[in-house]
Amino acid sequence: MRWSTKLLLGAVLALGLALSRHAGAVIVERVVAVVGERPILLTELKHRAIPFEYRILASTQDQAQQAAHESEMFKQLLDRMIDDRLEETAADRAHLAVSAEELDNAIKNVATSNNLKAADLFAVAKRQGLSEQDYRDELRRQILEGKLMQLRVRSRVRVTDQDARASYAAWLKDNGAQAMAEVRILAMRVTDPTVQKARLLLAQNLVARARAGEDFCQMVSQYSDDKATLTTCGSRGPLPMDGLVPEVQAAIRGLRPNEFSDPIVVGASAADQAILLCELVTSPSVPTFQQVKEQMMERAFGDALERQRKVWLEELKHGVYIDIRL
Repeated sequence: MRWSTKLLLGAVLALGLALSRHAGAVIVERVVAVVGERPILLTELKHRAIPFEYRILASTQDQAQQAAHESEMFKQLLDRMIDDRLEETAADRAHLAVSAEELDNAIKNVATSNNLKAADLFAVAKRQGLSEQDYRDELRRQILEGKLMQLRVRSRVRVTDQDARASYAAWLKDNGAQAMAEVRILAMRVTDPTVQKARLLLAQNLVARARAGEDFCQMVSQYSDDKATLTTCGSRGPLPMDGLVPEVQAAIRGLRPNEFSDPIVVGASAADQAILLCELVTSPSVPTFQQVKEQMMERAFGDALERQRKVWLEELKHGVYIDIRL
């Protein structure tokens, strides 16, 4: 099981389990790693691990599995923290830093892309056990890494048509030649249970108008709360069927292109739901390489960038004393 340190940028919207069983634990301080002359302490590692421990506790009730997942998570997280120390040193040498303005803008962008206010974003982080400062620190690390990738790694990456075709072949293998479909979605958020009925009535009215021939793109621009798709008529392009929420998958299976589903209510909590209006653009099918060439070029670039990042990190380790004591 891999545990990514890219926390919250994908906008987790349903979290909140307290780590109560750890609340009274006493942590004996010790050094778990040394990078150059800088130690990494057990308390630092434990603190960074809080959100990941939440995920472990939420994913399984078996204590043996929890212990195994925790052990692997701590090893991977410590490796990530060692990389962070190396990157911090590289950033100092390159005179790179993250300004308060850059950090605030990044927070605004994350919040806006998920139809949230900054305060709501921090509330989500808090339900994961992260304070506002913890979240800011994590985002600062990601921004700094991005600057370093642009300065030191980006120029090493060259992606060709052949690389994209290799990514396409790997994608087909990974997804079992999974069918893809394009769906236009008008999403209306419901954060107050008292207005759910009115929003549902509006959604039913909009579906009737769309089926009667009214411009769906105009409806999206006027009524949708998904700001990321306002300029694309509610579409995120062709997506794997497994990439769509189950309710949308079920709704479009009975549709033909340019037909509309009935309104769909998504979300377990009456105080945090969305009402979706879906139009099927293309029927589910396995796309050709030419249809997804742009996405495959992006995938190939991302894979190549990650490989070069690892090479660069190994170069940073040369001549640096690293002692892992976990």
